[in-house]
Amino acid sequence: MKTFLNILYWFLIGIALIQFIPVNRMNKPIDAKLNFVHIQNTPKNIQSVLKKACYDCHSNETVYPDYAYVAPVSWSIKHHINKGRDHLNLSEWGTFDHYLKKSMLEKSVHSIKEYTMPMPGYIAQHPEANLTKAERVLLTNYFEQLLKTKNY
Repeated sequence: MKTFLNILYWFLIGIALIQFIPVNRMNKPIDAKLNFVHIQNTPKNIQSVLKKACYDCHSNETVYPDYAYVAPVSWSIKHHINKGRDHLNLSEWGTFDHYLKKSMLEKSVHSIKEYTMPMPGYIAQHPEANLTKAERVLLTNYFEQLLKTKNY
């Protein structure tokens, strides 16, 4: 029993100490002229779906939940957000070339149709981000229309 308590003690000390390792949760400044919804003149109903399901990981408008301030959970969340922004950053849409935009739209359509986005782990913590079938159809139709007209 003494060994267990000793291990528990040092574990808790370790958890307390890692709270002092900083995680940068600052969002980059947003230039509305580069934002996807501004450039594409996205309808309000589609904007609201994008904001609730995509923008936390795929933009510079991340709203961090309370648990994102506790290490080591904060490290994992920041890693996922950085990966999400690397794959698609809707806040920087205007900086991407034509081919990259096309690729991002195609991958977005595929991910939405395959139910891999929003990520199941994200939905578990944010049920409001779970897209209904109608919202998935709305987004995929919008993205496919952009692809069809090459208006990206």
